[in-house]
Amino acid sequence: MKPLRKIVVAADSFKGSLSSVEVAGSVASAIREVLPGCEVVEVPVADGGEGTVDALVAAMNGSIVSCTVHDPLMRPVIADYGILGDGQTAVMEMASASGLTLLSSSERNPMITTTFGTGELIKDALGRGCTKFLIGIGGSATNDAGTGMLQALGYRFLNREDEELAAVGATLKDIDKIDSTNVLPQVKNAHFIVACDVNNPFSGEHGAACVFAPQKGADAEMVRALDAGMKHFSDIIKEQTGENVDQTPGAGAAGGMGGAFLAFLDAELKSGVRMILDALNFEQVVCGADLIITGEGKLDRQTMMGKTPAGVLDVARRQGIPVIAIGGSVEDVDLLNDYGFQAVFPLLPAPVSLEKAMEKEYVTGNIRRTIMQIMRLYL
Repeated sequence: MKPLRKIVVAADSFKGSLSSVEVAGSVASAIREVLPGCEVVEVPVADGGEGTVDALVAAMNGSIVSCTVHDPLMRPVIADYGILGDGQTAVMEMASASGLTLLSSSERNPMITTTFGTGELIKDALGRGCTKFLIGIGGSATNDAGTGMLQALGYRFLNREDEELAAVGATLKDIDKIDSTNVLPQVKNAHFIVACDVNNPFSGEHGAACVFAPQKGADAEMVRALDAGMKHFSDIIKEQTGENVDQTPGAGAAGGMGGAFLAFLDAELKSGVRMILDALNFEQVVCGADLIITGEGKLDRQTMMGKTPAGVLDVARRQGIPVIAIGGSVEDVDLLNDYGFQAVFPLLPAPVSLEKAMEKEYVTGNIRRTIMQIMRLYL
């Protein structure tokens, strides 16, 4: 077995236990203990969901910004986003301002929730000079087709009487005009890249309301009303902007946020992990590596469907670099091997309770022990 000169560590977070930064650090320290002469490159990564801001800020010498915005029910909430080391790129997770976790189960109602707070995050970053945006839109509590976000940026949505409407799901059916007179001028010069891992259209049987609104608190009657509103709004968008988003794949993501980004902000939709890896210049980072180690909390057939380890493997495969994956638990090993992972390793040494399995110190110890044993193969 040839000696390892360069190893890249690019793992996602182990949700509930370790951040991606902490996973990378644990793996790297174990490698260095066994192979002190090996170059180890730590690259915290994510898939566009939870942990995206922390991963990119850590990897790209960025900083965290906190600001007060409005939650899905227009209550003040403190939300964080990142500004990367270039001072011009903002990275944010929609869920921090407009997420389902900000509401109790009894408060969930996509007829009245809004993405206004997400627009406030963007507005804050524009005011700080940011011109490029990397935005994860998973975990939303909303189905307002992005009207709340756009309203925060200066758009107005009017009914037939030229009265401004509240930007919520229930009013989509009443929108008659879109007024862009007061849109922030910085918006026109900004470039938006949106992490989108669903292909759902704006409306219809497979659209935003029918597929996702029930998990946000909608009953059958609400779903029908929201879907009708989405269809109506898509017609208004086409009529007044020329953009046809109704059946565009991804337009239905996050209750129609995908469509709003496409039609009004000229955004680029990418898979979450691709957005992250492109931002990290991962193709260049792994050049010359002899091995890549990746992982996430659970490895199974879902891993191959746009998760971080699969994205890492896709890049590695193009350069002929073997990839080893570690996970708190591992299923479907044969499928993962067939997909291209050279080897996959579970971290648990013995049966323990779920609480124990997720303890930070326990997970860290399991990572170190597993990686050290793998590295001994290369002595």
